[in-house]
Amino acid sequence: MSHNKSLALALIITLVILFAEFFGGIFSNSLALISDAGHMLTDVMALTLSLLAAYFAVRPATKEKTFGFYRLEILSALLNGVVLTLVAIFIFYEAYQRLFHPAEVQGGLMLVIAMVGLAANAASAWILSAGSSHNLNLKGAYLHVISDLISSVGVVIAGLIIIFTGYRTIDPIVSFLIGLLILRGALWLVYDSANILLESAPEGINTDDVAKTIKSVRGVKDLHDLHIWTITSGLNAISAHLLIRDDEADRAPEILKELNERLKKSYNISHSTFQTECVSCPEGLICKMEPKEEHGHQHDH
Repeated sequence: MSHNKSLALALIITLVILFAEFFGGIFSNSLALISDAGHMLTDVMALTLSLLAAYFAVRPATKEKTFGFYRLEILSALLNGVVLTLVAIFIFYEAYQRLFHPAEVQGGLMLVIAMVGLAANAASAWILSAGSSHNLNLKGAYLHVISDLISSVGVVIAGLIIIFTGYRTIDPIVSFLIGLLILRGALWLVYDSANILLESAPEGINTDDVAKTIKSVRGVKDLHDLHIWTITSGLNAISAHLLIRDDEADRAPEILKELNERLKKSYNISHSTFQTECVSCPEGLICKMEPKEEHGHQHDH
């Protein structure tokens, strides 16, 4: 199933459960259900944003946006993280209020709605799991659904406790724990998205190791102005000035070809821009090679 179809199906499921939990929370007077319904609303927003970002990401580059619309995916993921943080704060506030003023909760109705939500969230998580490991936008949506899944488990447990013990305080306690889980995922998403927007080195890539790999290619004497960053999920880029040995200057195209193959294989860097120089030609070597096609686009090296 394509990423867009996965997001669309998860969105439909989430909308259905949103209304079920919202009205179920009102009729059962359960804070956990109402909070989870609020979280479902943010999921609807997040999934909608993710679908829009996926749509714009495949649009061709323009004169103004030379990299296309790839970064919309990252902006969407960042917004999702911020919204999740606000939801967690709201849950903390409501849970705090109910700790001191426990409300009557209909545990039976609460349990039935929570179990329906649990099944639906499990289905959505399974649908989104396939592409979440290598797509940050899909991962943001997946985290939303996972947090809902955990929320549903907590609500089910709370409903069982209320039914068998009458302990109403469990409702805000479970809500508070749900908030902590949501906040943890939200902060990670904000941190990861911000790193990409700040053009930090991709996670798992050490710039010193990359520099050593480049220098190990025959003909490369040195390099400077090395930059490595992530354009969008799964698309890493690099730029650098390469100092080519004078006696290897005529091999510059072959050197670049070997270098690109190593970077792709070792670091999953598929977009590269190198300026080649040599001691006797500090203004730069003039050479151009046919690039490989990556992610539906071609890049000159």
